[in-house]
Amino acid sequence: MRKVILYAAISIDGFIAREDGNIDWLPPLNNENNDDYEYNSFYENIDVTLIGRKTYQQILTFPGHFPYRDKKNYVFSHEKQKPNEFVEFVNDDVYEFVNQLKSQSGKDIWLIGGAELNKTLLNLGLIDELILTIIPIVLGKGIHLFGQQSIEQQFKYCDSKIFTTGYVQIKYTI
Repeated sequence: MRKVILYAAISIDGFIAREDGNIDWLPPLNNENNDDYEYNSFYENIDVTLIGRKTYQQILTFPGHFPYRDKKNYVFSHEKQKPNEFVEFVNDDVYEFVNQLKSQSGKDIWLIGGAELNKTLLNLGLIDELILTIIPIVLGKGIHLFGQQSIEQQFKYCDSKIFTTGYVQIKYTI
C-alpha cells in the first residue's frame, strides 16, 4: 500500500508560513552548497501530490511554471472548481478519497499541505510518515504545521540528518 508522506519545512517554532501565507523565509533549493536537502530523492519516489486550496494559490505565485507538472496533483477545496491541465480539484469526502488513492498501485503520495489539509489528514489517521526539515529561524507567529485543534497522535522516530547549513531533517513513521 502507498504511503501518505507529509514532507515539509518548518521554523523552529513550528510554523510552515507567515500569517499571510508567505514563505519568503524558506531557503532556495538552488543554493551555494549545492544541497537539495534530499528533495530530489524524495520527489523521485512520489507520483501524487495532495494540496490545500490556499497552498495551491501560493504555489501559483511562484516564478516560472507549475512545479509538479510531472505528477498527478489533487487540490482540495470546499468549492466546486474545474480542473486545469496540471491539477484536479477535489471536494469529495477526504477520508474516502485518500484511502482510495492509497490502495491504488503506484509510488508514495506527497502531502504538500497546508495546515488545514495537514490537520484533516492527521485527524483522520491518514498520514503514514513525516519528513520535517527544521529551518533555524523563529517566526514568532504564522501558520502552524497542523493548524489549530489537531488531535494527539504519536509518531516513531525513524531517522535524521544534519546539513551543513544547520538545517535538521527528521523522519517519523506511524
